[in-house]
Amino acid sequence: MKIIQKSLAFVGLLSLCALFIYALQDAPTDENFETKLINDYNVYALQIPDNLNFAGEAMPLKNPDIHERMDRELLVNTYWQSNGLLMFKRAKKYFPVIEPILAKHGIPDDFKYLAVIESGLTNAVSPAGARGVWQIMPSTGKESGLEVNKNVDERYNLEKATEVACKYLLKSKKQLGSWTLAAAAYNAGNAGVSRRLKEQKVSGYYDLLLGEETGRYVFRIVALKEILSNPNKYGFNFRDKDLYNKVPTFKVEVDTAVADFSKFAQKFGINYKILKLHNPWLREPHLNNKSRKLYHIEIPKEGYYR
Repeated sequence: MKIIQKSLAFVGLLSLCALFIYALQDAPTDENFETKLINDYNVYALQIPDNLNFAGEAMPLKNPDIHERMDRELLVNTYWQSNGLLMFKRAKKYFPVIEPILAKHGIPDDFKYLAVIESGLTNAVSPAGARGVWQIMPSTGKESGLEVNKNVDERYNLEKATEVACKYLLKSKKQLGSWTLAAAAYNAGNAGVSRRLKEQKVSGYYDLLLGEETGRYVFRIVALKEILSNPNKYGFNFRDKDLYNKVPTFKVEVDTAVADFSKFAQKFGINYKILKLHNPWLREPHLNNKSRKLYHIEIPKEGYYR
């Protein structure tokens, strides 16, 4: 009996040693950390890159406060996997529309990630009344030449809304002096950011004490930029065919009223739903157009909807 007990104790000791050795071997090291992050579903602390920047303006990550705030946004957005994967899918569809408009106005390409955090690249509606991918308020839209009413709301027109966002950002950059502050002002307004800078006697975003939303704003933009630029590094695995693509369209000019968009759509072999998907700025099933304004309505090319 004692021999059996000793044998079992010896076997148990060997098992414990084996488990201990396996645990040591399986623990993440600097060499295998990135590989494990990609290939399994465990949760790891993330290594923040040393050279993060927004629009070429370096983030002062040696400041412990800045480091912690960046760490938070990188973690939150990395491990919100379903939302992150949707951002990759939508970016493939909408970034090709946004990027050339930013470039035309001399706006840094990084500002496309501002649209990501504003709306998730959807035609979102905020409690304050901001709408569309760029979350433009009614007054801002009207002041910038957009038509905003119950019949037509051009804040939902991605090309026109991007133009308006560019004008606002250029004005902010000129007034505040940096692209980082211009990004913050997109959230808090030029007057709000200017007032805080003056009150706190500082000149940069990273030195400001701000409210929760604006205080996280630029960090969220940089986090999404880092993740969307490095999918494999942060564990996002997909094929190009998994991403969304913009359906090719052609534009039809309309300078009269349209009594029934369902009948209008049928002329082009589509239905009202498809017409609205490509023209979300048409807010009602008819077009008033008493002023005989010229509109360009997008129609999908044949063969993409069956």
